[in-house]
Amino acid sequence: MNSVLEQPSPSHDPLEFMAWALKAYPDAVMPSAFNLNGIVLIDLAARAGYTGKVIFVDTDYHFRETLQTRDSLKTRYPQLDFVTLHAGLPLDDLYLTDTDACCAARKVAPLQHYLAQQNPSAVLNARSRDQANTRADIPLIEHGGARVKLNPLANWTRVDLEAYAKEHELPVNPLYFDGFLSIGCAPCTRAVRPGEDARAGRWAGQGKTECGLWVGQNAI
Repeated sequence: MNSVLEQPSPSHDPLEFMAWALKAYPDAVMPSAFNLNGIVLIDLAARAGYTGKVIFVDTDYHFRETLQTRDSLKTRYPQLDFVTLHAGLPLDDLYLTDTDACCAARKVAPLQHYLAQQNPSAVLNARSRDQANTRADIPLIEHGGARVKLNPLANWTRVDLEAYAKEHELPVNPLYFDGFLSIGCAPCTRAVRPGEDARAGRWAGQGKTECGLWVGQNAI
């Protein structure tokens, strides 16, 4: 499977891009942590006819609200196949001493293993350029690595996302409205302060803004 179809221009509406992506990569899957971006992407995908997998990696350290948001989305989109992965590790305090190793073991490895088994040609993801400096140059279509990465929301701002979520009455994680603009594991996530970018509350003070899923030697 490949992008032999005419690719949409960068100015195309994300719904049009999604429709193209589903034709070009019909086996695409969607990892999601059910942040605002992810919830918008799920809705766009469903509207475009996506009936594939939405993959969540439960690290055992997620907020209760995140798990409740997942369950709300499963109810709202019964046509989608929600898959929850676990590393199967006992609880520990590795996140206190080595966040990279903790993310690698509890989040990256389970998803890498699952993708190796499923072998999709592409993954749909919800990253956007205004989330952090590390994402400022994200293209709509990323080549390289084991599979293509499709980024329908690359051009969207937080204002765009919030407006879409409001218009379509999406079940946004309630923590978002308390300033948690990017929500990961509870021990390593805080609310964002005024003037900070959306991912500043992740691993705050540790010089880290990515878990390793999208950048680094183990990126998917």
